[in-house]
Amino acid sequence: MSRTLLALLALTTAAACVQADAADTPIDAARIEEAVKILGSDEFGGRAPGTPGEERTVAYLVSQSQEIGLEPGGENGGWTQRVDLLHTQLGEPEELSVTVGDNEVPWTFAEDIYVSTLQPVDRTAIDNAEMVFVGYGVDAPERQWDDFGDVDLKGKVAVFLVNDPDFEAKEGDPVAGKFSGQAMTYYGRWSYKFEEADRRGAIGALVVHDTPGAGYGWSTVISGGGENYGLVRAPEDVTSLKLQGWISGEAAADLFKRAGLDLAAERTRARTDAFTAVPLKDATFSAAFPVKQQVVQSRNVLARIPGAKRPDETVMIAAHWDAYGIGAPDAEGRTVRAGANDDGIGLAAMFEIARAFKAGPQPDRSVVFAAWTAEERGLLGSEYYALNPIYPLEKTVANLTVDVLQTAGLARDVILIGEGQNSLEDDLGRFAKAQGRTVTPDSAPERGLFYRADHFSLAKRGVPVLLMMGLGGGADLVEGGREAGEAWVADYTKNRYHTPGDRWDETWNLAGAVQDIDLVWDMARDLAFSDRWPTWKDGSEFKEVRQKSAEARR
Repeated sequence: MSRTLLALLALTTAAACVQADAADTPIDAARIEEAVKILGSDEFGGRAPGTPGEERTVAYLVSQSQEIGLEPGGENGGWTQRVDLLHTQLGEPEELSVTVGDNEVPWTFAEDIYVSTLQPVDRTAIDNAEMVFVGYGVDAPERQWDDFGDVDLKGKVAVFLVNDPDFEAKEGDPVAGKFSGQAMTYYGRWSYKFEEADRRGAIGALVVHDTPGAGYGWSTVISGGGENYGLVRAPEDVTSLKLQGWISGEAAADLFKRAGLDLAAERTRARTDAFTAVPLKDATFSAAFPVKQQVVQSRNVLARIPGAKRPDETVMIAAHWDAYGIGAPDAEGRTVRAGANDDGIGLAAMFEIARAFKAGPQPDRSVVFAAWTAEERGLLGSEYYALNPIYPLEKTVANLTVDVLQTAGLARDVILIGEGQNSLEDDLGRFAKAQGRTVTPDSAPERGLFYRADHFSLAKRGVPVLLMMGLGGGADLVEGGREAGEAWVADYTKNRYHTPGDRWDETWNLAGAVQDIDLVWDMARDLAFSDRWPTWKDGSEFKEVRQKSAEARR
């Protein structure tokens, strides 16, 4: 038999194995389609928090939970957990400039700089505040790295580089490998940088934008138009940052030059362990904006199946219910940003897994199904839950999150987001193998997808997590291979992601999505009927957090 024929036979056998496995599952593609069509319909108005779309969405999620036979899993014996959101919107700037020495340089909003605020005020202003360059702004004792030294940021504006210290490291650089190479760590996320600036009392935080380091272009940075959402906090917990945001690469290079520094050289210096923060000589920042603010009342939706033997131990399946609401018309005049895939398909997956559990014996551990609000506004619903957990986080076995799945058909592999984080990826490999599939790590880990979905709110508190997402690189599709998988990701990202184009399409082929949902079901069932506790791997920034609560799991 020729090698060519053998290869064709192997390919046919693998495809048949994948197809057979996809058929042998309680996950129903027709029900997924029905749910996605409903959630992505114009009637739901893009499912924005605090709108009539939220009311319809919450009512639908509760009705589905009741129909399946789930119990209320929210606060006070109900189906929901209240989440109060602060919504702010900057008006036209009254002042916006940097001054270096005697020279004032006007900055144009959304061209040179993009900022917003999470302070509940009617006007925000910074008057000639000193600017301090803090490199990548990382304080990581476990990696022997401190960019701050003894610098005092109180009342000042911190200027950060985006991503991690070793994102651009060359072989032989002292930092190479300390932050997972090009695979972004939490320290590379802009959200970490703002949090660190707040912890140190800064009144402003600005990240220097570059597309490779950020993982997206300037047009994505400015798409919020001065709007922001945050959790409503007690006065003593409100951020110290009057303004937070980004400087364009061009504006930053000019600023550094005026301050007697070369931005490119400072990038190189910031990748050495000898780096410490340095003031931008004679540079001050001034800005003033009117602010519209309001409190938006929203809700997480939670349902559960109580455990028969260890009800205090919780396996969590999660997705986010919100999308982007109503926006500007697209080329076809559509204004509803429906979020059919992001994350209507995750909600449909959650309900399919709930049905599969209810069709069998009661699990040993409790299973909670969480639909989070305000993921698109900064993971706020899941963050609120993580700060105010209904089920103790130290006894939460794992969080399995579904957020965007590929809709181009059967795949020979499954994409792993966050390689090297915890033992759940080993479970994923085991169950994928049983499907006749392999595991392919995220092809662009520098984009930090692991830190950009709701599971991350629980990961920060030590809960082992796994994100099932189809955007971490093109899957190896049975029809068309890796090239077809990459084409699907490119099309979705360009034409559908966060736009009115993310709606149900008759060309969708849900066979691959069913495979991925079935994997989550297999993993959830395995954990729910065991006494095993997944663990974080050496090198994960979350391992130490989990270890602090180890006694509760003995």
